[in-house]
Amino acid sequence: MEYPNGQPLTEEITARRDHPEVEGPLAEVDAEGRNPFVQYVSSDRLLSLQGTRTESASEPSFLIITQVMELLFKLVCTEAVRGRDALEGDDLSGALRTLRRLHRTCLALNGSWEALTSMSPTEYAEFRDALGEGSGFQSYMYRHLEFLLGHKVPAMAEVHRGQEPVYRELLRSLGEISLYDAMLRLLWRRGLPVPDSSVERDWRQPYTERDEVVDVWYTVYAQQDKHHEVYLLAESLVDIAFELVLQPVVHVT
Repeated sequence: MEYPNGQPLTEEITARRDHPEVEGPLAEVDAEGRNPFVQYVSSDRLLSLQGTRTESASEPSFLIITQVMELLFKLVCTEAVRGRDALEGDDLSGALRTLRRLHRTCLALNGSWEALTSMSPTEYAEFRDALGEGSGFQSYMYRHLEFLLGHKVPAMAEVHRGQEPVYRELLRSLGEISLYDAMLRLLWRRGLPVPDSSVERDWRQPYTERDEVVDVWYTVYAQQDKHHEVYLLAESLVDIAFELVLQPVVHVT
């Protein structure tokens, strides 16, 4: 692996280890002496947000993994919006690339739980009272995710009414088409017999399953050669759905 200037990365690391005075990409700072990596990632602020409330040795693990999950929820939402918009713009190749990234992020999200599996109920109880009534199901990023994927329950936005900016964003998300809605609209534009009531409706309301839509999907899968791109998109959505269905299940267990 090389830097843009052609200098091998391994040689740079070795030089910095053996000769700290050597200048190079690992030593670069901006005009005010600030580290560009830290400036970009904001790692100084990010790493200062772990305000534990007890002396439990297990609490840092729980808190940090929970914060990582919130960041991953945000990334899932970002990719879901990008995928939805690509579908709305008939950019099938772009949508497929985005959904593949989204699936990988979902795998990382579920994999985050692995870091907590070694924590016993007794260890969790050492700091659980410090959380009060707090629960991961109160996450507003998770609520955004539900709305983006089509699980529209208007009452769930009301839980966040006390946080005005969050509440406004949730209401906006609630009123927009979901990723699955965008997929059905794509099928409709491609001439497949998706009912009009599934492509133009009150997006704030939960999706209602229809036999006509099931028949459309049967056609896509039965005629994969004819509908190859749509079939690949459908398989990506199935992969994403599988991972995200596991999220609340693993949380409860």
